[in-house]
Amino acid sequence: MNILRAIAQGFAVCAVRGVVASLPCGTIPDSPERSRPMLEARNLTCLRDERLLFRALSFRVSPGEIVHLTGANGAGKTSLLRLLIGLARPEEGEVYWRGEPLAHQRSAFHQELLWLGHLPGIKAALTADENLAFYHPETRREARWQALAAIGLGGYEDLPVEQLSAGQQRRVALARLWLSDASLWVLDEPLTALDAAGVATLMARLEAHAARGGAAIVTTHQPLALNVAHRTLTLTPEPGA
Repeated sequence: MNILRAIAQGFAVCAVRGVVASLPCGTIPDSPERSRPMLEARNLTCLRDERLLFRALSFRVSPGEIVHLTGANGAGKTSLLRLLIGLARPEEGEVYWRGEPLAHQRSAFHQELLWLGHLPGIKAALTADENLAFYHPETRREARWQALAAIGLGGYEDLPVEQLSAGQQRRVALARLWLSDASLWVLDEPLTALDAAGVATLMARLEAHAARGGAAIVTTHQPLALNVAHRTLTLTPEPGA
């Protein structure tokens, strides 16, 4: 079956280490020789406003792995992320965390999760440092300032976020990646408003996270310029959707 036919029939198309493959029911191949997966989607079906976004979608995310989620606007990328982190329930199927249903262990899961949505999620009246302290109250100021410097915001620590540009506000949110010890990162459109330097810094941070055995699921509308192997899952419209 060729790729165009696969897309027309609503199959998931994925690129695994540069090899493009198509599989029915949205299943994508898992990385070989991996340990027990961190996160697993089993036969997920999602409806939005009575419109079928995807059906029978199954895949695994293992330690040390980055999964790049792509698709056109409205394909269901954010809806899938919400299912994966427990913010919504699928019409059918189940999400598993470390081999057990996510629904049975939400507290333990959320302790290992860092979720950054498509909006920065920061408080405009607070400074960059105060925003990081709000989300990570256990951290020292020195660590927070180092995180801001790492993402290119050295010297902006005490400025109210409302005075920063859209790209700088995005960097404040991304600075959390330098403060969190979460094993799973789920990032929805983290490249929005970032310049080339910001993108390169984020790619390096993702690579370091994977090298330590962490995992990440990332949605973008552009390729991920990573120097490590990663998989791409592309959501395509279901027939008649």
